[in-house]
Amino acid sequence: MSTSLAAPCDEAAAQAAEAGTVARPGWTLAATMCASSLAFIDGSVMNVALPAIESSFHATPANLQWTINAYLLPLSALLLLGGAAGDHYGRRRLLVMGVALFALASVLCALAPNLPVLLAARSLQGVGAAMLMPNSLAILGNAFSGEARGRAIGTWAAAGAIASAVGPPLGGWLVDGVGWRAIFFLNLPVAAAAILIARRFVAESAAGTQPLDWAGALLATGALGALTWGLTLWSSHHMLSPAVLAGVGAGLLMLLLFVLAEHRRGEDAMMPLALFGSRPFVGLTVLTFLLYGALGGLLVLLPYVLIVGGGYSPLAAGTALLPFSIVIGLASRLMGRLTERLGPRWPLSIGPIVTGLGFLLMTRLDPLASYWNGVMPGMIVVALGMAGAVAPLTTAVLSSVDARHTGTASGFNSAIARTGGLIATALAGAVIASGGAALIAAFHGAALVCALLAMASGVVAWLTLDARPRGGTA
Repeated sequence: MSTSLAAPCDEAAAQAAEAGTVARPGWTLAATMCASSLAFIDGSVMNVALPAIESSFHATPANLQWTINAYLLPLSALLLLGGAAGDHYGRRRLLVMGVALFALASVLCALAPNLPVLLAARSLQGVGAAMLMPNSLAILGNAFSGEARGRAIGTWAAAGAIASAVGPPLGGWLVDGVGWRAIFFLNLPVAAAAILIARRFVAESAAGTQPLDWAGALLATGALGALTWGLTLWSSHHMLSPAVLAGVGAGLLMLLLFVLAEHRRGEDAMMPLALFGSRPFVGLTVLTFLLYGALGGLLVLLPYVLIVGGGYSPLAAGTALLPFSIVIGLASRLMGRLTERLGPRWPLSIGPIVTGLGFLLMTRLDPLASYWNGVMPGMIVVALGMAGAVAPLTTAVLSSVDARHTGTASGFNSAIARTGGLIATALAGAVIASGGAALIAAFHGAALVCALLAMASGVVAWLTLDARPRGGTA
């Protein structure tokens, strides 16, 4: 996603997969880490390249938003279908196909002669990521069992954190020294390693023959696309035009048709509506959408404001995000152990509220002032709050539904996290369209909105989660 942080239930999807054995588990872990790192690196480096892409193609704010959302849209809408396709056709096959498509799309991005070609290639990247991400995690969950699976998931998560942390500074260095096109070539050696290792060492696995929900996938993609287009148009032009109303209206209509289609398919649906019979699951879905929407908005806008409003180089802006990933990586494991004793309710209530306090500190950001006083304090507090929420959210989603729905629930939660970032990026044009002092004021307003969303997600957790964790499914 546009954020440099893996959605928490990416880990849950691996934990929910059926445990098995493979001949070379170490190589299997390497293949899944390489494949997943593609999405983590790409999502984190794009944020520091936005001003350079804007200058290169003379892009409007709406067009600039689509360089992010063209990727997030198919990833959000097709994530569950990608996992189901792996179960149907073979997980290794879908992993290799997804990585290959991602690599091909990366080359097209790097060579794009104009913005429409770049946006089309970014969409292909999103489709590839929707294929490789869930199947990478399903393979990981199938390859290990017991304590070994826990260690493997921890290693995978650490690799993702490292990739996310290295991405912005490395991307900024490439944008400064070579140009923004070079960031897409970063994906090629990683993709080649993932394909070679997977084809040579990873065993094929598939969990069943459930028919694919093509109607649900098309309706979800259409609904998200129409809503994103309408909101992007509104935020970049500050006008509620007939086109905006038509886009939002069409999106809501397709969303309703999606719900009806899923109801008709019952347990064969991409998103079984039975999941929403669980009050904690509903609360966690709302929490994830609000919290990751707020985070996605910040991590898109902050590098842009530092570069355009503060004169930061892309390398400096990328390095400015480094404390976020470092704090998340150091604190998440501790919070995971704490959640085992307390249950997820307290961490998921307090963590988002702390994140909101960090966003409030961002309302005093001055990109022309010292980084240490103006940017870093808010960044550290946001990271501490998110570290308090990531691991507990994984545990809470797994325990919020019965055992037969854990894989679907975790995959849906991951898709919701990315959808939150998608909608936030669509609305970011209200800030990107500004300039000078108005840009800083608009960012302060956005930070205040993000603070309210994050704090509201903490309140939702307190009202909907059980005081004690449910057993038996985690």
